[in-house]
Amino acid sequence: MTPLDDAKALARKSAYGRRKTAHEAGAGPGPHLSSILAEHRGVPLAGYMPIRTEIDVLPAMTEAAAHGPVGVPVIVGQGLPLMFHEWTPGCQMMDGPFGACIPVTALPMVPQVVIVPLVAFDRRGGRLGYGGGFYDRTLERLRSAGPCLAIGYAYSAQEDDALPLEETDQPLDMIVTETEVIDLR
Repeated sequence: MTPLDDAKALARKSAYGRRKTAHEAGAGPGPHLSSILAEHRGVPLAGYMPIRTEIDVLPAMTEAAAHGPVGVPVIVGQGLPLMFHEWTPGCQMMDGPFGACIPVTALPMVPQVVIVPLVAFDRRGGRLGYGGGFYDRTLERLRSAGPCLAIGYAYSAQEDDALPLEETDQPLDMIVTETEVIDLR
């Protein structure tokens, strides 16, 4: 492991603990994400199926699905960008890689707004993910094809002013927590 890998592992461990504490304390998602998404009604959107102690994005995804297509990420393979398959509230799901559920019916879609799960964030749009680089590769691909709004979604407790970042890390355009919206556009 490199010193940067060590720093990322340490930052992840600390952030996981803060996220778990916020999650167990019952910090709800709050109204901010739905308000932001209302500004993008009908635009293809990707959320995620929350796992472990991730903040719950499903209420906002359900609301958005009434106005336009909503997708969830599908891991295609190591070192590759994510694909997105259409999701609707109540659709049949199955286990996918890394424990996240994916729709049984695989209808590909391309989002223009991506709600990004994360382990930690900073106020400059930096994001620490799970270490696979999936969202970095995906955001790079989507942005090269056209406009793409990347919204990090997390508990405020996941903020970290000293994230160990790399040149390949794709910045977030916004960060939404249960208490605020940080708009970096």
